[in-house]
Amino acid sequence: MARVGSGPELAAAVLLVLGFPCVMLAAIIPSVWFFAAAAAVTYLADTYLHQKSSYLVNRLAKVRAGLSIRFLVRQLLLVLLLARMGYAEEPLFYVTVACLLGFYGLQAPHGAMVTLLRLRRRLPVVTRNIDLSHLRIPDAPRPGLINRSAEKMLHLDVFSFVGVLIALLTDVNLFAYAGLALTLALAIGYLAVLLPKLRPAALPVSQQKVLDGVDTWLREYRPTVLLYFSGSKDSAYQVNMWLETMAQLGGRPLILLRERNIVPQLGNTSVPVLCVPGGVHLMNLDLSSVRVALYAANVGKNIHLLRVPTMKHVFIGHGDSDKLASVNPFSKAYDEVWTAGRAGRDRYALADVGVRGEDIVEVGRPQLAPIKTWTGRPLHPVPTVLYAPTWEGWDDNPGNTSLLLAGENIVRRLLTAADPVRVIYKPHPFTGTRDPRAKAVHLRITAMIEQAAAERAREPRWVQEATAHAGAQAAARAELQRIEARLAELSGSTRTGRDEAEESRDSVADPVREAETAKLKEEWNAAYWRSFGWWEHKTVTGPEPRLYDCFNESDGMVSDISSVVSDFIASGKPYAVTDSAALGEAEFKRQNTAVRAAVILSNSAAELDELLTAVTDRAADPRAEARAELKEYLLGPDEPTSIEQFEAAVQTLTAKAEARNAGVQQRLAEPEQAPGLDDSAVA
Repeated sequence: MARVGSGPELAAAVLLVLGFPCVMLAAIIPSVWFFAAAAAVTYLADTYLHQKSSYLVNRLAKVRAGLSIRFLVRQLLLVLLLARMGYAEEPLFYVTVACLLGFYGLQAPHGAMVTLLRLRRRLPVVTRNIDLSHLRIPDAPRPGLINRSAEKMLHLDVFSFVGVLIALLTDVNLFAYAGLALTLALAIGYLAVLLPKLRPAALPVSQQKVLDGVDTWLREYRPTVLLYFSGSKDSAYQVNMWLETMAQLGGRPLILLRERNIVPQLGNTSVPVLCVPGGVHLMNLDLSSVRVALYAANVGKNIHLLRVPTMKHVFIGHGDSDKLASVNPFSKAYDEVWTAGRAGRDRYALADVGVRGEDIVEVGRPQLAPIKTWTGRPLHPVPTVLYAPTWEGWDDNPGNTSLLLAGENIVRRLLTAADPVRVIYKPHPFTGTRDPRAKAVHLRITAMIEQAAAERAREPRWVQEATAHAGAQAAARAELQRIEARLAELSGSTRTGRDEAEESRDSVADPVREAETAKLKEEWNAAYWRSFGWWEHKTVTGPEPRLYDCFNESDGMVSDISSVVSDFIASGKPYAVTDSAALGEAEFKRQNTAVRAAVILSNSAAELDELLTAVTDRAADPRAEARAELKEYLLGPDEPTSIEQFEAAVQTLTAKAEARNAGVQQRLAEPEQAPGLDDSAVA
């Protein structure tokens, strides 16, 4: 019920909930030692839960038992203890009440100052690779002043508690007065340190000046093509897959984001990045030079840019698959829809959702360039099979993912195959976000892989391999640490205390840095795979290593109906797809183009041996020719290259936008004339 994430967190939650009644009981008895112990437990439990960002802490605030209330209740119980100890008519009682009231009164100006400081430093935009040097954006205050400021301020009452409790135990009131005075002095000192940070010279310029500055930059840079994206932080991969493509385009590209939490998740790029959360702010920006807007996802906020008629709007998506999302009727809103190959065009024609054939353009998949083509034999002495299921989706359709009905069977059969196989498990980033059953299966599969890896590590053959490769693996791990340290240095993440405004100010494109970063990432990927044995099972989560890196390390793949399958087909390697909805092989292939050259698995995964045979013996792979044909159908021809096709499509649509705008200007310049009347009729 508390939704805690670990045993210690659950223990802290229980201690916090039970601690306050104990503090009250100790005050009523009264017992100073019991009170001190119970109060200390509540302090420690509260602090621990805040450090863990516990869900329980947020729920307490919803039921009017938030942080400030908990501290106030504890202070009132201290006053009750004084009264029960016979101090109700003593000066100590009145001084304690007065000091605690004064301390509580200081919370208001403290909260106001911190809130004002945060608001003024929260710019209306977040930028990367955009020069904002002409705007006044001072350095951020030290993190210690702002981060968890309310918690720090409230905890200053500890000195009062310690002083009063010692006074009660020793009957020396001086301890209480000293503790109370120290609490007030530190609280006032905190305010005194914050006050200079609110001077106009210490604050960024106004929001309007920031927006004016961005508009000035836009008029100077004059972007011609932009990539528009809106979504949750977990969906950042959908925009990241297009960063390299945007960097390779001619003209002047711009990446336009709508959510602040996407910016930290954005991959490395030299393309200017502009995040504009406010719809009104976006609609007032000068984007008059943009001729082509590319959309990676169908979301409601797209309407804020779709309303601009001077640019052409294109849906490019974030993957090509047979999922219903790939033929969303919302696609009618765009001027064009770009697909990888002819399969995308046929998919829209079959769905009949109102997207006209002449508005569909085949541009290939530029992102697939890093995928290596299969050589026909396993990369290592032990073949590697990648299991990359998609997530559970927004509904309970059993065909959404193989994870729920077949996932454990697939992994179990791979782990217990007659001939050794290495398993790499890379789940979708959204796995378990909607359906807790999917998360539970994911955890069980992860446990299965960890157990199998541990058992394999004890087998004599693999012990010998591990001994032989120990030195190389240690060197690879050391190289990983060196590369990660340098990448952190290049990204600026080693610098602490920078807030969003300071990041925007200091983030300027540096081609030399970008080239070094790209080189280091390639080196990191190579070192990562060398840092453990080619026989070791592995669960891969997070953005690194990338999915395509897992493709290159694998000899075959098991997946679901998703863009992962279409992308993997670019490798030419054998693959299997699970018919989780039990449609039957013929119907499954009829409905899903990408599986026509796949081994079709039932939920029992009994057909996996066919995939493993094809992976290890090219002569026993009857689907190789079908995969080659399907690759061109799904992803387009190899020549011209995908990036050349993409660039040509941008240029063609730019010309259409220019022609449209010129025509509008010409019509507006013509003299007005009543509808249906010519000059002779008027005469």
